[in-house]
Amino acid sequence: MISREPTLERLATAHSLLLEPFGLTETHLSRALAEIRAHHVDDADLYFQYTRSEGWSLEEGIVKTGSFSIDQGVGVRAVSGEKTAFAYSDDISEASLMDAARTVRTIASSRGAGRARAGARKVAGARSLYGGLDPIATLDSNAKVELLERTEQLARSKDPRIVQVMAGLASEYDVVLVARADGTLAADVRPLVRLSVTVIAEQNGRREMGSGGGGGRFGLAYFDDGRIETYVGDAVKAALTNLESRPAPAGEMTVVLGPGWPGILLHEAIGHGLEGDFNRKGSSAFSGRVGQRVAAPGVTVLDDGTLSDRRGSLNVDDEGNVSQRTVLIEDGILRGYIQDSLNARLMGVAPTGNGRRESYAHVPMPRMTNTYMLGGDRAPEEIVASIKKGLYATNFGGGQVDITSGKFVFSASEAFWVEDGRIQYPVKGATIVGNGPDALTRVTMIGNDMSLDSGVGTCGKEGQSVPVGVGQPTLRIDGLTVGGTA
Repeated sequence: MISREPTLERLATAHSLLLEPFGLTETHLSRALAEIRAHHVDDADLYFQYTRSEGWSLEEGIVKTGSFSIDQGVGVRAVSGEKTAFAYSDDISEASLMDAARTVRTIASSRGAGRARAGARKVAGARSLYGGLDPIATLDSNAKVELLERTEQLARSKDPRIVQVMAGLASEYDVVLVARADGTLAADVRPLVRLSVTVIAEQNGRREMGSGGGGGRFGLAYFDDGRIETYVGDAVKAALTNLESRPAPAGEMTVVLGPGWPGILLHEAIGHGLEGDFNRKGSSAFSGRVGQRVAAPGVTVLDDGTLSDRRGSLNVDDEGNVSQRTVLIEDGILRGYIQDSLNARLMGVAPTGNGRRESYAHVPMPRMTNTYMLGGDRAPEEIVASIKKGLYATNFGGGQVDITSGKFVFSASEAFWVEDGRIQYPVKGATIVGNGPDALTRVTMIGNDMSLDSGVGTCGKEGQSVPVGVGQPTLRIDGLTVGGTA
């Protein structure tokens, strides 16, 4: 058997699922784009998508729910200056495609006599960061149920104080096809899986919760006994730790953030402020500051959509641009922003492969992929030992940020009080309050233990959710405000 080059293989898969069943060819796509370009537009694209999703959940020892869905459709966009016209339909047909094309082209004036032509066909370059398998088919239903049951049994066996276990298994097979006005064709086949476990521990009438999990762009065989052990261990440890927690002290203090998932604070407090749309409009605290120092020396922040098998990675973005590794902050100096095509054009820079959308029913916008800070040269034990009095936060729950001011508030789901370099006891109810750009300048120690999260992140922006990754090393930040319960 002769296999095709991966880019062409993905394009063939997209054709077989998104065009051929509906009697469409690339000629029909060119015709629709030419219809849009009969009016003067700066850009136009067609975004076809086929998504098959499955989910299973276990509670009280029983798999209580299972779901399966298929969604497909096409989004049609025209861009003129800063204006965007967008139409979408779950009816993939020549008639609906042409109707949407005529609708969105009204954003701009007619070119006059004659018809415009779409650009000459060219297949976009793409990466090969993950396989094009359908993860739903990598285990049968009985094996999926058994995986959840095994997860629950392992959690209960860890400690008699574990009184409740909830586990979930999700799989998604996503195929997209992008056709642009300049003739560019791009396709991607995106598997995505996630296993999650939440436990509740009880002691002397007190109940506390802990969670764990992970996933990425691969099949369900990834969840072997070793990884289940890790996820369950994380969840149980968090719940049992919180059973011993005391009210968190409040005030301005040194805060040390653990590696991996605590990078969610970096993602929210800094990453969103580096997205191109906010900076083009001047609404970000980082607007107009390229080339300036915005962080302490040693702080280097990347957005990297090119990491193999990672939840936030993409072979191509949702505009057909190849994903990239973008240096946002280098040794404390702001180097650039995360860009989609529209904002890049208006700002006079190149796209960075960060044009993302939740589905064919949404317009693309600049979004993060995998955002993380590079490691430094300090041992994590040394960083914790440097705390005179302060907080060591190893896991986070929810948080929010004001893009314009940069102010953020985050709740720590697992944290410890430290005095004279020694961990004293776990605390509960700690919230970390600060300003993103200011917090970066207060980084005084950077660990050598940079790690990425286990593959659980989902980012929301303007009502759209997309999978992302975060990461960082252990960090010491001086002078953060901690809101506590003590």
